[in-house]
Amino acid sequence: MTNEELKQFKSAISITAVAQSLGVEVSHGKCRCFFPQRHSHGDRTPSVSISEERGTFRCWVCDDVRGDVISLVQVVKDCSFTEALNWLMEQYPFLVPASARKEMAKIAERAASAAARPHAPGPAMVRVPEMAPPEPEEPPLVSEDDRKKIILSFLKRLSPVDNTPAGKWLARRRIYKPVWDKMLLRTITNYEEVNNSLKADFGEEVLKYVGLFNDKGHLRYYKHPLIFPYLDPQRRAFYFQSRAIDNTVVPKELNLRGTVPYPYNMVALDQKPGWVYLCEGVVDTLTFLGQKINAVGIPGVRSFKVEWLNLFRNKNVVLCLDHDEAGRSGMEYIGNLFTQAGVHNVILGEGMENLPTAMKEGEDINDWFGGKK
Repeated sequence: MTNEELKQFKSAISITAVAQSLGVEVSHGKCRCFFPQRHSHGDRTPSVSISEERGTFRCWVCDDVRGDVISLVQVVKDCSFTEALNWLMEQYPFLVPASARKEMAKIAERAASAAARPHAPGPAMVRVPEMAPPEPEEPPLVSEDDRKKIILSFLKRLSPVDNTPAGKWLARRRIYKPVWDKMLLRTITNYEEVNNSLKADFGEEVLKYVGLFNDKGHLRYYKHPLIFPYLDPQRRAFYFQSRAIDNTVVPKELNLRGTVPYPYNMVALDQKPGWVYLCEGVVDTLTFLGQKINAVGIPGVRSFKVEWLNLFRNKNVVLCLDHDEAGRSGMEYIGNLFTQAGVHNVILGEGMENLPTAMKEGEDINDWFGGKK
């Protein structure tokens, strides 16, 4: 498996789903450390953060407990990199490139042959490190229902984007009021008021737990005031992405901490036959919606999760990621996933590269339609 194939293989796997399949209890992007004996009270308050967006985990007490999804399998199963990778490939065989499948078959054949020989030593058993019995489970700081209510409460405190700097930023990108209203776009016009009212109503610790506040006890979105709610089929939002409107701010976007539940504009994935355009990012999705084109968005090239494939059942998919090396590689990879799942897909502009209207190198969909950065 090449380095690029390995990167794409890891990015398609939900690190939270892998942790749960290994028997790790994950709640709100947190879990207890795998070495509780190193912690006071057996790590009763979970110290490991799991970033679904980055595909990584980190213990904030143990410096050596961190890494990607392969490292997670290594730590939990106490095994080598190769053993962890082979375990993941066995769990997700449909993600494995053809070249790697052949190598896996050879490894399995050698293992079966060795097991069949009398008295032949089998592969080393994976040893799970002994851990102290966990202390009784503490209830979560807030229930899942309360977490959703807090997210909704935050969104209700925000302003429509009409006549705000966020609205002007959208209009420069040819995204206008009908789309703002349809997708319930919001902005933070008075940061201090929203910050202080949330803290007064829910308390700093709860807001940190939910993911709205940072470790310093402040609302995270000071530099990212444009809010894109991820609406479910009932037009409720329990997840959102925020966007900086100052082009000097890095990163440009922040996601609410935790797992991205589904693609942006999920209502387009209604299981009815038809076409849908798959974009990289919310802004490109909004651009298509403004053109009356059915579209959904993913946060980035590496963020598409195999768990979402079933959402695209009965759809024909046009892949519209950014016109750069990463975007083309991502479209090829996601296209292969769709093909293996029986979902018909095409790449936007494929075979039309020499036309004057074709996307130029480095452009995205919003650029193509004449938006300004």
